[in-house]
Amino acid sequence: MLDIEFIRNNPDIVKANTKRRGSDVDVDALLACDKEIRTLRARIDEERAVRNQAARKGKPSSAELAQRRALSDEVKTLEETLRQKNDELTRQLSALPNILSPDVPPGKDDRDNLELRKWGTPKMFSFKPKDHLALGILHDCIDVDRAAKVSGSRFYYLKNEAVLLRLALMQYGLQLFMREGFIPFFTPHLAHTRTLYGTGYLPFSPNDIWKLEGDDDLSLIGTSEQTLVGYHQDEIIERETLPRKYVGLSSCFRTEAGSYGKDTHGILRVHEFYKLEQIIFCIPEESFRWHDAALAWEERICQELGIPYRVVVVCDGDCGAPGYKKYDIEGWFPAQERYRELTSNTNLTDFQTRRLNIRTKVDTKTVFPHTISATGITDRFIIAIFENYQEADGSIRIPEVLHPFMQGVEKIDRGNVS
Repeated sequence: MLDIEFIRNNPDIVKANTKRRGSDVDVDALLACDKEIRTLRARIDEERAVRNQAARKGKPSSAELAQRRALSDEVKTLEETLRQKNDELTRQLSALPNILSPDVPPGKDDRDNLELRKWGTPKMFSFKPKDHLALGILHDCIDVDRAAKVSGSRFYYLKNEAVLLRLALMQYGLQLFMREGFIPFFTPHLAHTRTLYGTGYLPFSPNDIWKLEGDDDLSLIGTSEQTLVGYHQDEIIERETLPRKYVGLSSCFRTEAGSYGKDTHGILRVHEFYKLEQIIFCIPEESFRWHDAALAWEERICQELGIPYRVVVVCDGDCGAPGYKKYDIEGWFPAQERYRELTSNTNLTDFQTRRLNIRTKVDTKTVFPHTISATGITDRFIIAIFENYQEADGSIRIPEVLHPFMQGVEKIDRGNVS
């Protein structure tokens, strides 16, 4: 949520940002509502002052008593109008997207993202590389057909070595982040509407959220970002404890609304997946630094796993409404001969903490800390490893950095199929 004081002082900036981000919020109407609220508050204060002054005059006459009642009724009417106007302003403020960083490029979708750098050279295979699903079926590691019978399309079973690989990735990532001072979490898989609103998933992406049938106030989480940021709602975080660095492990649930017919092959775009997520709370002046630090950890993971990748700055049309600036790391997928998203990393400034009333004190001033939300590892890394580490005979080598977590398995081959 944007600071109303910022909007009052910078209406042209907010209007331009709102237009750029495709929002239909009428900033002039919002400011008019804000002005009405301030006028109402002033009138209520004046009426209360008159009423209090009259009350100090001793026993009133019948006429004075009638006047006091009329004054009291007037105050109640004004207070009800104020409540309605406050609700209206909150709705308008809640629908405003965050201000974009000046260096966010213009664009419509991920094809317009700006490449910053590349790392690694995509492997030149002496054979036609198989895609991850073909390899998963070959080694009895991925089963989408039975998942479709049980749960529907865009679900999957992981089996055999793929289970070990997911757990190895999470253990490896957990170890890396804990060494960097992150506190590990298993979070709830359900969140209240207020938490989803506070983290900015509502009202901007209502169709992406799976609501719990029979309970209008609970939904499945799409990422542990929602529950980890919500962890501190309505709290004051002690300044000396910042930055707070959390790493959450959870299943994630997405409706994938609007993606009909897109990436239906394999397990690239699915309704449920597993993820390790980094969340950082920091003082406002340090969010740029921690945004870059989170990116550095993501790059380190890709480099240690030996997955060629590129870093992009996400364009305005592909950046979610709560984001100020977003980086994506896109890993190389040999079977598709293209880079695909592996991780996302967003500086959300104080957009979430202001909505969730999360505060801290810098010197004597109460401020809203900034949040960074960045992917650590997801099941897409399984896909990237399958495709990048396959051999001519169809076997799949396991990256060396994962060997300590693989229960002795260093290669997936047909001999390991049970």
